[in-house]
Amino acid sequence: MGDNSTQLLSATGGAFRQFVTGAGLLARGLGLVLRNPRMLGLGLLPALISGVLYAAALIALIAFIDDLAAAVTWFADDWSTAGRDVMRLLAGAAVFGLCGLLGVLTFTAVTLLIGDPFYEKISGMVEHRFGGVRDEVEVSLGQSLARSLVDSLRLIGLSVLFGIPLFLAGFIPVVGQTVVPVIGGAVGGWILAVELTGVPFQRRGRRLRDRRAALRVNRPLALGFGVAVFACFLIPLGAVLLMPAAVAGGTLLSRKALGLPTEITTVASL
Repeated sequence: MGDNSTQLLSATGGAFRQFVTGAGLLARGLGLVLRNPRMLGLGLLPALISGVLYAAALIALIAFIDDLAAAVTWFADDWSTAGRDVMRLLAGAAVFGLCGLLGVLTFTAVTLLIGDPFYEKISGMVEHRFGGVRDEVEVSLGQSLARSLVDSLRLIGLSVLFGIPLFLAGFIPVVGQTVVPVIGGAVGGWILAVELTGVPFQRRGRRLRDRRAALRVNRPLALGFGVAVFACFLIPLGAVLLMPAAVAGGTLLSRKALGLPTEITTVASL
């Protein structure tokens, strides 16, 4: 019994350390970006474009939130005015929360698609700093964009698939305000980790299923990174400003998941 408890504590402690290490990869990515103005500029442009598009969508959502709340609470049309207003207020908050969650989850996929050539360059600069890629597979811009589109659509679909049940679970008293946000953060973090490791894996000729398999083996590490990104993306303008750092951190995560060095092994600079 004592041995089992010791093993459990050791495994838990190891997983926690890996989680913290994963979260630290975002900070390392930010450090790399801040030390290199070119990398920062490359990463901000597509994120700014996506930011404008999502800001327009947010404005539209706010403008029509009352209509959406009424549409999803059609069953309350015959209720008393007070009861109907309370239900629609809760529905409006839930719809807004769902759209916010989906926005965080899909922003990365859309931005990676828009900025594929830019993020390919950033990721390549990070790879070069830590030893390069021995088995690099050359793909044309068209092939890269096609693969990014397919993977992005799959991940957006996955975001919607998980987002809707979490939205519905949010209506459960107590659980919806405590457990559901934690689950949402974990699910969102995992999806972001998968999204942000796409370029490095494609560079090695590996697809979405390969990414998932490699990250599953390093689940605490991947979750630590993804949850850190997810939390930062919830901050206003966080997704726009931290996207270059997230791409750099995702490259570091990929190298760790593939057993490659993430410390400087060459004297070449970024």
